[in-house]
Amino acid sequence: MRLTTKGRYAVTAMLDLAYHSQSNPVTLTDIATRQTISLSYLEQLFARLRKAGMVKGVRGPGGGYTLSRSARDINIADIIEAVDEPVDSTKCGGKANCHNDEPCLTHDLWMGLSEQIRAYLKEISLGQLLERDFVSDVAKRQSKHVEHVIEMQPRQEKRIA
Repeated sequence: MRLTTKGRYAVTAMLDLAYHSQSNPVTLTDIATRQTISLSYLEQLFARLRKAGMVKGVRGPGGGYTLSRSARDINIADIIEAVDEPVDSTKCGGKANCHNDEPCLTHDLWMGLSEQIRAYLKEISLGQLLERDFVSDVAKRQSKHVEHVIEMQPRQEKRIA
C-alpha cells in the first residue's frame, strides 16, 4: 500500500486536533508547530476535512478548529478518503487495467490487500487512538517541546539586539 504524505499528515493533524480540542478550539498554527507540518499544507487539508464534515471552524478570539462530531465517530479510513487519498495497493488504482487494459495476474491479490487495509483503518477511530497511553505521552511531550521553544524565543531575540 502506498500512503502518501497527504494521508499521513491528515491523520496526524486530526489526532492532534482530537487530543488538544477537548476543551478549546485549536489553531492550525498550533498543529503546524507541534507536528512540523507546513501551515499552508494544513490549510489545504482542513478545507477538505471541513467539506467532509469532520471539522468545524470557530471564529473570533480563541477560535480555531474542533471536531464536528465525537472522536469515536471518526475513523481513520474516512480521514484518509476525505483528503482524496485512496487506500489502494494496486498499480492500476483499482481500475483493473494494469496489463494491456486488462487485469494483471495479481490484480485480485492486491485488491484483497487494499480491502483488508481499508477494513482495518475503518475499525480504528480517533477516540480509540486517544485512549492509548502512547498517544497521550507523545502529545504531552510535543506540547512541552513547543512551550520550551516559545519560551526560548524572547531570550534569543534579546541576544541578537
